[in-house]
This record gives sequence, structure tokens and C-alpha cells, in this order.
Amino acid sequence: MDIFLPILGCLILLFSVLPLIRSDFWTFRVFEYPRIQKLALVILWIVLYTSFGNKDIIFQKILFYALIINGIYLCWQIWPFTPLAKKQVYRAEKLDPDNQIAVMISNVYEGNVNYQGCLQVIHENDPDLVLLLETNHTWAKETESLDKEYPYQVKVPIDNTYGMLLFSKFKLHDISVNYLVEEEIPSIFCQVELPSGQRVQVFAVHPTPPVPNENPRSTERDKELLLVAKKAEKLDMPVIVIGDLNDVAWSYTTELFLKTSQLLDPRRGRGFYNTFHAKMPIMQFPLDHAFISADFKLISLRKLDNFDSDHFPIFVKVQYEKQAEEEQEDNQLEQTKADEELAEEKIHADT
Repeated sequence: MDIFLPILGCLILLFSVLPLIRSDFWTFRVFEYPRIQKLALVILWIVLYTSFGNKDIIFQKILFYALIINGIYLCWQIWPFTPLAKKQVYRAEKLDPDNQIAVMISNVYEGNVNYQGCLQVIHENDPDLVLLLETNHTWAKETESLDKEYPYQVKVPIDNTYGMLLFSKFKLHDISVNYLVEEEIPSIFCQVELPSGQRVQVFAVHPTPPVPNENPRSTERDKELLLVAKKAEKLDMPVIVIGDLNDVAWSYTTELFLKTSQLLDPRRGRGFYNTFHAKMPIMQFPLDHAFISADFKLISLRKLDNFDSDHFPIFVKVQYEKQAEEEQEDNQLEQTKADEELAEEKIHADT
């Protein structure tokens, strides 16, 4: 135990310090994901030290206090996503069905063949807008039955795990398929017309993650997200950004995205809603998102049943209320001059 505890304690501290280094290289960015897991390891270490540690070893005592500080820091980082924190998006009180939209986002896992399971989840939850990610040509064919219920579609099937299928009950306008950063990584931009006639700008994105077998850096991901953030901030209309962002809700890049776009995260003040990895309960992170402008209020947010994918689908139902922007403007994350400069630096970074 005299050897095990110091080694484990040093590793926990290292995993917490690495994300503070603002390098785009994957070895620094990937350790932003497991904040809950790191906190659990800190608690485990403290329990082990209290029960079995050698209190006479000075280095172990130093580690003990360092890990207590680390635990407090991790709690502070996680706090905004707990039900104890202030909600960033308020709940709609007076319902107006003509100004509501229900959205389902699901990374289906391209190799998954449980097409009927996916269709069943869609039918059970009856969203107005469905975004299916990692959809190849087979997935496009196997989900053609949705065309009757969802008469408006944007289909970009690609056999590279970055295909997209967008289905809508509501009329779509100004549709464009874009390749913002990488030639084979699409995004879908469109305006959805609510039953009231109000249009909502939707950005559907799925940037690549910072992992060795795809991109060793987060540069491409960060650039795509911030390009979308800039577009969202300039619009004088309601905005929804949806997709598998391959970034956790609490990362500094996601915070920079929210500050740049002035969008809100309905997770904040409600829970983690971890969507990945669906088959590894102790290693789950919130990677699939729906960010909304301040003129929306929340009706429902929930994680849906898995259908053999490595992601849980996520469902969010919101209501457009023009006056909500005034009520919620103080909930937007404040963008400093340093944030603005960092966003510009990332947008113009070489990829």
C-alpha cells in the first residue's frame, strides 16, 4: 500500500492537471471527459488512505491534502450540471403547441444492424425532428419507412461513420449541406418552420473527436464548433444546434462555444445525461447535445432507450417564447475579450 497509494494519487493528479494545458493534442483533451470518474477515484483514494495509509509518510500526507483540493476543484467543475445548481434554461409554464418542437438526436453506430430498434424508439417518442448520425447507405435504406411520417428530409449517407439523416414533420427551408473543415465530414444547416409559422435555424453537426485513430488533435473539432457558434450568434432568429459534438458538456471548448454563440445548455442545473458509452456504465460522458437560443424554454429533456448503439439517444422538447430571451439573458455565459481572441485563434488555426 505504501507504493500503490502514491502511484495512484500521482496518476489522479496528473489526469486532472493535463486538461489545464490548453494544447489541442489528444493526450490533453481526452482527459477533460472523465470528470465524474476522476472525482470517484479521488474519493476512493481518500478512503484507502484513511483506512490503510501510513500517516507517518510525509509524501502521502501531501498527496492527501492535494487530492482533497483536487476533489473540491472537480466538484466545482461538475456542480453546474447537478440538479442543485441554477437552471440555465427555464421550464415552459404556459404551453403553446404551435411554437413547440421535439427533437431526437441519435448516433446509431454505423455497424449496428438493429434498425427496427431505432425505428421503435422513434415511434415511441414521436419527435418532430430526428437526427440520425453515423448513418451509411444501408441505414438510409432501412429507415426509408420514416419518409411517410416525416415528409421533409435531408439525407447525407456516407460510409465513413459521419453520415447524417435528418427527418422532419415540419417544413424545411434554406437547406444546405456543408463541409466546414474536413472534406468528408458533413453538417446540415436548415430552417424549420413551426406550426405557428415561426422559423428556427437548425445546425446539425458531428465533428471528429481528438483520438489517435481519427484526429490526433482537437483542432478540427474545435474549429467546426466555433464556426457554427459564430454563425449562430449573428442570427436574429431562434437557433438550435444538435449533434454528437464529440466533446463533453463541461469542457473548456464547449464553454467557449456557448460564450461565442450565446446559446444555452438545458442540461445545466438538471443532470449529466451521459450518452456515451452506452455499453460501459462506468465510462459514460455527455457527448450528444442540443444547445438552444435564449428565446426557448424547456418542456422535456430525457435520455432514451439504447438499441444496440454505443450511444444513448437524447430527446429534448422546447417551446419558442419571444419574451424568454429577456428572462434568460442573464443565464448566458459571459464572453470576455480573451474568449473572443481564443475563438478567433481556433477558427483560423491550420488543420
